[in-house]
Amino acid sequence: MRILSLSLIVATLLVGCQEDPEPTPPDSGVPQQDAGAPQQDSGVPEDDAGIIEDDAGVPEDPLPSGPPVPQGPPNVPEFKPAFPGQTRVPAIQTKTPIQVTEIASGFRNPWALAFLPDQRMLVTEKPTGSLYIVTQQGAKSPAVSGLPAVDGRGQGGLLDVEVGPDYAQSQLIYWTYSEPRQGGNGLAVARARLVDGAQPRVENVQVIFRMMPTLESTLHSGGRMVFTPDGKLFVTLGERSILAGRVQAQDVKSHFGKVVRINPDGSVPQDNPYLKTPEAKPEIWSVGHRNVLSAALDGQNRLWTVEMGPRGGDEVNRPEAGKDYGWPTIGYGEDYSGASLHDSPQAPGMEQPVYYWDPVIAPSGMTIYSGTLFPEWRNDMFIGGLSSKALVRLMVRNDRVVGEEHLLKDMDSRIREVVQGPEGALYLLTDATNGKVLKVTPR
Repeated sequence: MRILSLSLIVATLLVGCQEDPEPTPPDSGVPQQDAGAPQQDSGVPEDDAGIIEDDAGVPEDPLPSGPPVPQGPPNVPEFKPAFPGQTRVPAIQTKTPIQVTEIASGFRNPWALAFLPDQRMLVTEKPTGSLYIVTQQGAKSPAVSGLPAVDGRGQGGLLDVEVGPDYAQSQLIYWTYSEPRQGGNGLAVARARLVDGAQPRVENVQVIFRMMPTLESTLHSGGRMVFTPDGKLFVTLGERSILAGRVQAQDVKSHFGKVVRINPDGSVPQDNPYLKTPEAKPEIWSVGHRNVLSAALDGQNRLWTVEMGPRGGDEVNRPEAGKDYGWPTIGYGEDYSGASLHDSPQAPGMEQPVYYWDPVIAPSGMTIYSGTLFPEWRNDMFIGGLSSKALVRLMVRNDRVVGEEHLLKDMDSRIREVVQGPEGALYLLTDATNGKVLKVTPR
């Protein structure tokens, strides 16, 4: 393993204003293009005091003040935030010195990481459809055999992986992938029993969910999964980017542009919001999303997501049952051509984002910190930045973003995944043809 000792960098200038969502591997021949705009989320309560208190009633430090993280001018300056602190909050700086340890390398555009009970890691390779088991010492298994074929073009391939909540008894793992189909492709969720050993494999593969309808697109698959303590599974679904898919993002007869909620066997929870709506897909939890690649639960077990905007308008949301987050009707960005996408960033019946970026960070991978290695980070969000090439930290208080920091800018790496490890370290994946597993700890 190689250790890189890094001093923390308070935000430096964001690189460009392009979303740069999920680079196509150089040999895929798929053009890099994405046109679309952001979504919306439920409003956040005003807090009327500059001091907030922790759970024990002890006053914490005053809220941050000062200039925001350095960044370029907004792409759509005429769109103003709906409330103070919805964008460009004050820059903050972590006080604890950190170090970054390289655990393993040699992954082709890795996408997701999940921990087995013994602290080994499952790591997916997006374009190849390969899944590996990686030890804390950096040893990498042969590719796990038995996984179904993937459509690895563009933003498809093998995406998220999660260890089942009952893994100790069932050995079940879950993954999302772009499933090749007659007439196109679509995101699918599968599960199988992991058979460990020198030649690991999966057996009894079950596809428990399929995004419908089938569409020919290599863009905006979504694909993040989050298990909840009550045994439910959230899955984020993109709207496929192209116009034929985008127009379905608010249509409950389609899975495109939705967050869905299912049981671990793929059945539909009986308290899902659209269960009794005629013709609606019963798995739907919330609508009006663009391409959600970041998702995590907070300390109250509520779902938070971060969603890619077009040119401007990446968003933090807290998706709630049955709510409409606005895409493609409203948003804070514009088309890559510079053409307008929205008449307004607000509309009745559509939720506002908790926070947005213009220009974008191109978010992917997310955790809400609950560990003890970095006490000052507790309850903060950490988001992988692709075009921004940063580990983006958001300080959140009372459901409001109050501070922002861009870490690890001097690594000059696209950060695809962020996971909190069992010991409280942050584990990252870099998005490159020689992608790496990195570990962030106090120095």
